[in-house]
Amino acid sequence: MAEISIQVNGRQQKHEAEPRTHLGDFIREKSRLTGTNLSCEHGVCGACTVLVDGRPVRSCITFAGACDGHEVTTVEGYDDDPIMSRLRTAFSEKHALQCGFCTPGMLATSRDIVLRLPDADEARVRIELSGNICRCTGYQGITAAILSVLQALRDQPDAQVDALRAAVVQNVQQDWNQNGFTTFDAVQEDVQAPAPVAAAAPAASGRADKGKGQAIQGGFDARFPADQVWAFMKDLPKVAGCLPGAMIESQEGATVQGKIAIKFGPMSAAFKGNAALEEDNERRAAVLRGEGVDSLSQSRARGDVSFQVNPDGPERSRVEVELVYSLQGPLAQFSRSGLVQDFVRRMIAEFGKNVNLRLEKPLAEGEEPVVAEFNPVKMFFSILWDRFKGLFRRA
Repeated sequence: MAEISIQVNGRQQKHEAEPRTHLGDFIREKSRLTGTNLSCEHGVCGACTVLVDGRPVRSCITFAGACDGHEVTTVEGYDDDPIMSRLRTAFSEKHALQCGFCTPGMLATSRDIVLRLPDADEARVRIELSGNICRCTGYQGITAAILSVLQALRDQPDAQVDALRAAVVQNVQQDWNQNGFTTFDAVQEDVQAPAPVAAAAPAASGRADKGKGQAIQGGFDARFPADQVWAFMKDLPKVAGCLPGAMIESQEGATVQGKIAIKFGPMSAAFKGNAALEEDNERRAAVLRGEGVDSLSQSRARGDVSFQVNPDGPERSRVEVELVYSLQGPLAQFSRSGLVQDFVRRMIAEFGKNVNLRLEKPLAEGEEPVVAEFNPVKMFFSILWDRFKGLFRRA
């Protein structure tokens, strides 16, 4: 054990610690400042980032003993910092907080970006942020918050921020002169764009591979023979006409382009993209693989809708449906919500009602399918009411 003295957030902290104690544990366990979060403990995720002598470091891979005699700033110590004051407001306004686990490290890195790179554009900000991982995938809001602070400082310079920036330049030059230290510029490696959705092809094995992400199962009963329902379910324009908010804009074979509008309580989205249908006629099963981008939040969605039509007697059938989806962007915070999963199951049930109606009253020759409608407000409060009753039943 050795006594380590570190000035943390302007207050001298003296504690005994093992030589192997890293700075993150020293801050949390000795100084009782738990705003610094530890996650990967390999210096990869950036959640534990703090400032040592004004520079961001990974506290999980920095020995506390190496910081003896130095100054450390954690998320609790930015009260009077002019850059952090702007960043706090911007993170709130741009919806960059979400679960908040990565926020202390993100703020430290963001402050460093604003300090060092006054002219950074979006591409450079994203490169600089690449060492910090947000488990909510909230990078869009975080990037927007940093860019808004940079733009505000360009529009109306702040003397306090300018002084901090000048000090950084001076300190860097001194370090170079004293240590001969050579830095490197962060660069973005070429990343191949994601491959487009594959053209439709029969599922040779009869069992299509499932996508990755959140999975929701549902289904509905049809008042018609399985073969009749299966023939209907393979007709993408007719199927789209049964899905509330969905519309097909073009079709080439079994590949379609279209959009779907979703509104559920506080969540509103309008995804536009493409999808391809893989069929297995022998099993009366298929999977619709699609991806799209929400025009409102720029969130990206990828998902597979698998369904299988099973006979339930000579004149009835049962359609089992499974949705596997993943979201990236601001809407990702809703993806695991129980409310959203209830909503999807209700949508599947609503879809089943529309399929039965269309089979009872087929479209006339040349008649275009219309976009199915539903009342999102009624459904939202219906789900809330059911969950409210469920709480009392469990009690």
